[in-house]
Amino acid sequence: MTDRTERDCLSRVAGASPILRVLSAAGAGPRNRCDGMVRGGRVAINGRVVRDPQARADPFRDRITLDGRALPLDNACRYLVLNKPYGVLCAFTDPKERPTLADFVDVPDVYAAGRLDFDSEGLLLLTSDGWLIHRVGHPRYQHPKTYLAQVERVPGAEALNALRQGVLVKDYRTARARVELLPDEPQLPPRPVPIRYRKNVPTAWVRLKLTEGRKRQVRRMTAAVGHPTLRLVRVGIGPLALGDLEPGAWRDLTVEELGAMRDMLRRPTRR
Repeated sequence: MTDRTERDCLSRVAGASPILRVLSAAGAGPRNRCDGMVRGGRVAINGRVVRDPQARADPFRDRITLDGRALPLDNACRYLVLNKPYGVLCAFTDPKERPTLADFVDVPDVYAAGRLDFDSEGLLLLTSDGWLIHRVGHPRYQHPKTYLAQVERVPGAEALNALRQGVLVKDYRTARARVELLPDEPQLPPRPVPIRYRKNVPTAWVRLKLTEGRKRQVRRMTAAVGHPTLRLVRVGIGPLALGDLEPGAWRDLTVEELGAMRDMLRRPTRR
């Protein structure tokens, strides 16, 4: 059993946030519905009705009411990590009936904080803390994420430096990144579907640490320097590490990991 100190929401470090975000994080509904609640005069902060969705409130210092009832902001939150297998949709339902997170995780009311593509693998943070989902998933907060990418051919110094400095992909230039060519193949479980090998074309492994997380960014970055990604595994989110968690397995965060996450979230965001 996890005690309350371990499970208190990480959003306690958030401070004042827009009331729209506070409502959504507390489970009042999706943001478009919460917007209507605020504009309709149903929400009050410390007894004063607010109609501006951007009005700020501290969820753990201010009294926030919805339709006259106190918002349940002091509930414990759940935090767990999953080693998402290849070929699994980063959602709990799918109209196309593809494999989803529900095939591996039976914990209610948790959602992914920072997604992984269908054909990517590795560390996925799942939580019931809506504030953390926004904070980890949004590029503006620059929380580092670490990936291992198997690419076609061995990147030279020029390609590696380009990845470090930032490359032009589609309509934007990527931020600086830490990039390292690995001398040996990392110890990873085999993928159920083998990668696409081309005869007489060698492959190499690269470790990338990014502070932004745009859609399919690693794949677009390596393709931009002439080294398409064949396999992509996320092994770190801030202080959290994949470790020896098997594909499809999940576990709750430890006390130490929650403390390290709090430390990361308290650091000021660079603008």
